[in-house]
Amino acid sequence: MHNRTLLGILCLCLGVLVFSIQDALIKAVAGTYPVSEALLIRAVVALPILLVLVHRDVGLAALASPNWRFLATRSTILFVSYCAYYLAIPALPIADAAALFFLAPLLIMTMAGPYLGERVPWQSLAAGTVGLLGVIVMVNPGAGIFEWAALLSLVSAFLYSFSQLMARKVGVTESATTMAFYQNAAYLLGAVLITTIFSATGFHQTGHPSLDFLMRPWIWPSLRDFLMMGACGIIAAVGMVLLGQAYRLTPANKAATFEYTGLLWAPLWGFLFFAEIPGSGTVIGALLIVGAGIFALNVGTRPPQAAPASATVD
Repeated sequence: MHNRTLLGILCLCLGVLVFSIQDALIKAVAGTYPVSEALLIRAVVALPILLVLVHRDVGLAALASPNWRFLATRSTILFVSYCAYYLAIPALPIADAAALFFLAPLLIMTMAGPYLGERVPWQSLAAGTVGLLGVIVMVNPGAGIFEWAALLSLVSAFLYSFSQLMARKVGVTESATTMAFYQNAAYLLGAVLITTIFSATGFHQTGHPSLDFLMRPWIWPSLRDFLMMGACGIIAAVGMVLLGQAYRLTPANKAATFEYTGLLWAPLWGFLFFAEIPGSGTVIGALLIVGAGIFALNVGTRPPQAAPASATVD
């Protein structure tokens, strides 16, 4: 059991690192292309990789899972979560978007009680209040310069949290590669749907970077930009498997602590590639969120009762 938990934590740290690189790539193309184009290219590149991984892991027959409705629901939630996060990136420094997103571990801890049956002590709930204070410090709603795109990061954090609790629940019967394949399918179909909607409406430009990233019409990418968006597909295939495996192997309350390693990478990529320097509000708010999360997630929880191996999750 100890080795299983350590492996899960390693998978999570690597998955967070891999996805942090994707954030920088998405921000680099967000001023030129629509989010649906980036998502579709990413999903198409990831598709054959994931098919190979599923085949080698559990066999392609596993894709016809009796839990397919549950897997599809989780994948749709993750699609909306990541799409919201990507839309926040053009309007916010990467460090700000990431720090707001990292309210997710606190949310995982809070929701683990009602959803997974993990006992959450009052100290953890008090720490959640401190984490919320950190969000308020970062967003700074009374400054007169509130950026509503910050709400996209918070929505993304909530949906991501719930999806990872779902992974913990269904991980008894489903492999990480199967979950990743379903997730990639949601990206593929979601990108097509977004493209269809905004092609039909004719809405393309609003002047806000997040909305423009959502509504902008498709254009043929340069080779450099195509390779950047295609690299996101490779990153996504590897990252989705790593994160899915992490929450299969490790109790949600323990795994979520290591989500914070992402805050090591976001400011680094923002500084190196976009000359972004986090402001004092970002630093103070992030410290409050991280400190509260690490404290809360290490108070101690009672692990959930595992479902029988033959169970079907509806």
